[in-house]
Amino acid sequence: MSCDQCREREAVIHLTQIVNEQVTTLHLCERCAAEKGVESPGSAVKTPLGSFLAAMGKGPEQTPSARSADTCHRCGATFQDFRESGRLGCPDCYRTFETPLRDLLRRLHGSTHHLGERYAEREASAEEAREKVADLREQLRLAVETENFELAAELRDRLKVME
Repeated sequence: MSCDQCREREAVIHLTQIVNEQVTTLHLCERCAAEKGVESPGSAVKTPLGSFLAAMGKGPEQTPSARSADTCHRCGATFQDFRESGRLGCPDCYRTFETPLRDLLRRLHGSTHHLGERYAEREASAEEAREKVADLREQLRLAVETENFELAAELRDRLKVME
């Protein structure tokens, strides 16, 4: 397959971009890819995830909190180690690097609150939560009155989770 840019050399780098469910694929030779600023496979950091995380940390958005929590007290790993390898050293690293990890997730997904297969666009306000609890209580009351005990049990469990 020839390069989509110069149409002279063999394409060795294949970029796929998905925007609004629209898929665009670009096939480039190493020279054209370098001109566009795309790394060749030989210049990758330790892992693909590591290079991605390292790229996310470049620029003015680098968090000062990542510098303040230099190393994990348990394993000695640094946040820079995580950026290079894509792996944390131990369970305590999650607490040690909590702020920069949350910032990274916010930049990647737009939120740090996970809702199953997607991230929340915004967290519900306290007022909305109170209204939802009141609504569930009313549904529970009606389910008990109509002797719909399966629904009542489900509503009870949902209320426990919310409270």
